[in-house]
Amino acid sequence: MQKIMIVGAGKGGIAILDIFKQTASIAAVIDINPNAPGILAAQEAGIPTGVDWQAYLSAELDIIIEVTGDEKVFQELRDARSKSTVLIPGSVAFLLATLLQEKEELIKTLRKITYEHDLIFNSSGDGMVVINTEGIITLFNKSAEKIIGNKRERAEGRHVLEIIPTSKLPRVLLTRKIESNQELLLSNGSKIITTRIPIIDENDQLIGAFSVFKDITEVVNLAEEITNLKEIQTMLQAIIHSSDEAISVVDEDGRGIMINPAYTRITGLKEEEVIGQPATADISEGESMHMKVLQTRRPVRGAAMRVGPKKKEVVVNVAPIIVDGKLKGSVGVIHDMSEIQSLNRELHRARQIIRTLEAKYSFEDIIGQSEEMTIPIEQAKLGAKTPATVLLRGESGTGKELFAHAIHNASDRKFNKFIRVNCAALSESLLESELFGYEEGAFSGAKRGGKRGFFEEANSGSIFLDEIGDLPANTQAKLLRVLQEREIVRVGGTKPVPINVRIIAATNVNLEKAIANGSFREDLYYRLNRMPIHIPPLKRRKDDIPLLCERLIQKINQDYGRNVEGVSNRALKKLMAYDWPGNVRELENVLGRAIIFLHYSETIIQEEHLPELQKGEEKKRESGETDPIRSETLATQLERYEESVIKSTLHSMKGNKTAAAKVLGISVRNLYYKLEKYGIETNGMQ
Repeated sequence: MQKIMIVGAGKGGIAILDIFKQTASIAAVIDINPNAPGILAAQEAGIPTGVDWQAYLSAELDIIIEVTGDEKVFQELRDARSKSTVLIPGSVAFLLATLLQEKEELIKTLRKITYEHDLIFNSSGDGMVVINTEGIITLFNKSAEKIIGNKRERAEGRHVLEIIPTSKLPRVLLTRKIESNQELLLSNGSKIITTRIPIIDENDQLIGAFSVFKDITEVVNLAEEITNLKEIQTMLQAIIHSSDEAISVVDEDGRGIMINPAYTRITGLKEEEVIGQPATADISEGESMHMKVLQTRRPVRGAAMRVGPKKKEVVVNVAPIIVDGKLKGSVGVIHDMSEIQSLNRELHRARQIIRTLEAKYSFEDIIGQSEEMTIPIEQAKLGAKTPATVLLRGESGTGKELFAHAIHNASDRKFNKFIRVNCAALSESLLESELFGYEEGAFSGAKRGGKRGFFEEANSGSIFLDEIGDLPANTQAKLLRVLQEREIVRVGGTKPVPINVRIIAATNVNLEKAIANGSFREDLYYRLNRMPIHIPPLKRRKDDIPLLCERLIQKINQDYGRNVEGVSNRALKKLMAYDWPGNVRELENVLGRAIIFLHYSETIIQEEHLPELQKGEEKKRESGETDPIRSETLATQLERYEESVIKSTLHSMKGNKTAAAKVLGISVRNLYYKLEKYGIETNGMQ
C-alpha cells in the first residue's frame, strides 16, 4: 500500500483524507493550525499529525499531496522531496476524487439493477408486484399472474390500480411505512395476505414499493403442514442453501445462527467460525451491517466492505427479521464484487474501442493492386508491427493520411488514441504549445493549470505529423528531443514529461533539398527516416484507376444521396489518359463534379459528363503538342529532367553509383533515394 503525506488540513485536506484513508497508508497529516478539521479527523482515525512537514519527510513516502494553496509551500516541498516521491497539487487530487465519484455512481447503478433482479429470483414462488414512484408496475411475476388472473405482458407498464383496483401500494408510497400481513380482497373474489414494503435506497430516497402476497388457502395449508419450529428451520435451511448468493442470519443479539455454503465459498469462513459468534466475526474492513440493522430496525442496501481472512471485497444487503412487530434478528445477502469489477473492465474495454474511432481507416480501405502500390502497402503492414518511426513520402493527394490511419489500426496501439496534427496549418507560436503543451502562466492568455499537448494526449498511442517538412527550426529541435529521449518539456516548464508515443510523419517536400538549403535539420531527418515509405503518384499506377473509381463513386453516392453505378469505357479511357497532378484527391474531385451534373435518371458517368482534362504525356506526343507549359506543372517538368540527367550520368559511369553521385554533386544516399523514386534500374549499364 502506498504511503501518503497530506500537507494542509483545511476543507481540501479533510476531503483528500476521506478519499485515501481507506485505499492508502496515510503517513501524516500536516497543518500549521493544530485545530484544523483535517488534523482532528486524522487524530480520531489514529493517523500521525504535525505542524511541520519537514519532520515527516522521508524517502519512504510515495506521494505528497499539497492542498494548502500556498505556492511557496508547494515549491519548498518540490525541492525537498525525494526523487522517488511524487508531489501532487490539490487540484489534481480533486480531479482523482471526481473520477472516484464517477466510479461510485456506476457501482450505485449496478447495485440498483442487482437489487431489482434479486427481488425476481428470491420471490420463493410468492406473488410479487413492484411499482415505481409513479405507481407504474415494473415487475409482475408468474405467481402474481396466477393469483390475480392477469398476464405479465398486460400488467407491466400500467398503473397498479388499473390491474389491482383495491391495491394499497400507492398508500405505501405516501406513508413510506411497511404494512405487514394485510388481508386484501381481489376483484376476482380471491383473498390474499400481503406485505407491502417501500423501496428506499441507501440515500433514504424512495424509489418505489413492492408487495409479496399469498392466497390464504395456501397459507392455511402451509400452517397445517409446519407444526413445529424444527420443520420451519429445515425448510428455511433448504431455501437458503439453494441460493448461489452468500447468506448469513443472526439473532436479535447479533450472534450468528445460520449461513449457507455460498457464504463459506465467498468469505472463506466455516460454520464453527461464525455460528454463535458475534456478527463482527466475518468483518475484516468496515462495520457490521447486521448490528446497524438491529439498532435501527431498517434495512441497509449496497454497503461495501471486506470480509474473511482474504479480505474479499463484497457488497452487502441486510434486512431486519420482524415477527408480530418484534425484532427477531436480521438476514444478510453478500454479493461478490468480482462481477462488478468484471463489468468495470468491460466498460474500460468499450471506452478503448470507442477511442479507435479516431483512426477511421484500415489497410482494407487502401485501394491498389498495381505493383507500385503493393510494395508500400506491404512495407506499411510490416512497419505497423514495430514501434519504429514511419516517414510517409509522396505527392499531395496520394493518401499519406490514409496510410497513417491504417498503420495505427494495425499496430498494438490500436486501442489507444490516434492524434492528427497538420504542421503547416498552425502558426509557429501556436504549434509548439499545441504539440508540447504549456504550464500555467507560460504566456498571456494561458489557461489556469496549464494544458496537455498533443504528445501527452497521444501517450500510449500514435501521433500523425502531417507536412513535417514545414516545421520551424525551433520546433524541429524539440521534436528531435522527443525522438531521442522519449520525453517532452511543456512551454514555460522545466520538468521533462516521459511519453510513449509512436510517431508517423508525412511530407510532400523533398527533405534532402531542404537539408541542403538549411531549412531542415539533418539529424532530425535521420531519426524520421528510419522507415521511409514512398507512396507513388497516381500517374505511376494508372492501372488502379478503375478500382479507385468504383470505391470513390460508392463514397460520393453516400455523401450526395445518389445511386451512380460506374463509369463508361470512353470516360474511363479519358481518365486513364490524364496524368493527375492532384493524384487521388483530384480524381475524387473530378468524379464528384461529374456526379453533381448527372441527372437523377442517369446511373453511368459518360465522357461528356467529365470536365476538360489536360492530356497526358502519351496523348500529347500523339497529337503533336510541344508546349509542356500548357500540359504539365513546373514540378513535373523538373522531375522528368532530373530523371533523364540521372539516367545519362549513370550510363556514362557504367552504372557506378558512387562515381555518378560524385559527378552529380549529391550524396550516395540521396542518389539511392532518387533511383527508388523514379524506378531507375542500373542493371545492364555496366
